[in-house]
Amino acid sequence: MPDPDPNPNLTKFLAASGAASRRHSAELIKTGHVSVNGEVCTDPSVRIGPDDRVSLDGTPVKPVCSYVYVMLHKPRGYVCTSEDPHAPKKALDLIHIPGVRLVSAGRLDKNSEGLILFSNDGAWIEKLTHPRHGTRKTYQVTTDRPLTSADIRLLTTAGVQDDGETLRALSIRAEAPGRYIFILGEGKNREIRRMLESLGNRTRRLKRIAVGGLRLGGLPMGQWRKLTPAEAQLALASSNAPPRRAPRKNAPPRP
Repeated sequence: MPDPDPNPNLTKFLAASGAASRRHSAELIKTGHVSVNGEVCTDPSVRIGPDDRVSLDGTPVKPVCSYVYVMLHKPRGYVCTSEDPHAPKKALDLIHIPGVRLVSAGRLDKNSEGLILFSNDGAWIEKLTHPRHGTRKTYQVTTDRPLTSADIRLLTTAGVQDDGETLRALSIRAEAPGRYIFILGEGKNREIRRMLESLGNRTRRLKRIAVGGLRLGGLPMGQWRKLTPAEAQLALASSNAPPRRAPRKNAPPRP
């Protein structure tokens, strides 16, 4: 993976430092929370050099000297946000790397478990989380009742509408009655749970087992480890999910 940019813009500088995600960093800058060399700066595009001093709400932000990439097997009951000081169990609290400020690459909701990635590399996080990159995430899902073939066909073709969003899986494969492998290309908030709720079904267990080509493997629950540069790159790679097939015209619905 590349070394940190020696002359990043202010948004990238904040994100790479682990102060906030890239999107949140831009919001902090525009709303006057960031100063450069003692002066409030509201321009996210300002370039930051080695001698510039950046502060967030008066606290100095240190530049990143090297990138760190971490995978965690998140247990149920932990939240992925680092911005809620009142959350009793934060996934980030399970990781201990002195002197490094990490940001999660996306989220797993409180009742979900499995693979969650962290880094101080804002560009890497953006590639994993922005919808335009389409990084595939793979989940093992246990449902309250088995999905019918019509359910699977709907969720992988037209999708379902919920709260103004179209929710659709790239693929769904049955492992056993009531247990499935879902592959998503975006990862909207609680997407799988909302898909199933739209069908009158319920998610009994949801575990993320892969991001891109990087798999959770045998990492014990609650444990973490650093990724090698090759593994960090593998997370950006597309998985081997089959392409979504368009429904046949005038095809009779299956039971």
